[in-house]
Amino acid sequence: VRNKLELDTIAVSSAISACEKSSKWKQALLLLSAMAQSNMKLDLITINATISACEKGGKWDKALQLLSVAVWNQLESNAITFSAAISACEKGGEWERALQIFGALVDKAAKSNTITFNAAISACGKGCAWEEASRLLSMLTRVEVESSTITFGSATHVFEKGTEWPKALQILSMMTQREVES
Repeated sequence: VRNKLELDTIAVSSAISACEKSSKWKQALLLLSAMAQSNMKLDLITINATISACEKGGKWDKALQLLSVAVWNQLESNAITFSAAISACEKGGEWERALQIFGALVDKAAKSNTITFNAAISACGKGCAWEEASRLLSMLTRVEVESSTITFGSATHVFEKGTEWPKALQILSMMTQREVES
């Protein structure tokens, strides 16, 4: 007698996570599609891992489609979901879209975190958008999100690209004045 093993959400999610870690975005999308066709329940962890796989593969458009899938399936997207989508846009040179996603996160009143801010500030670097990076740094302080060396490093890079060296020096001064988590 042969036993037939059934795939479940946990097994497929684990496989998608493995695809994400090895930048196999096509395989991650195929697995997610197979889940949907098999009427398996999609969960946020699976969607997040697939968005991250698309981000690592430079497929920002696919990442945004998956963000829509999360909304369509009424999954409560979180900072991880938005951070992965923002990073995907940043890696694809779509910094304005990245900022739109960040804005949607803020509008949704979802809890943003250091990683979300870092992704948005880093996206500003793709467009030399130092004014936006400056605005994000101010917002970060207002909403009491902890900054990190990555936050300040990303901001310094944006200011340097925008030839705003006095602002870059100001960031370095800010880093020495406060304790910055690495």
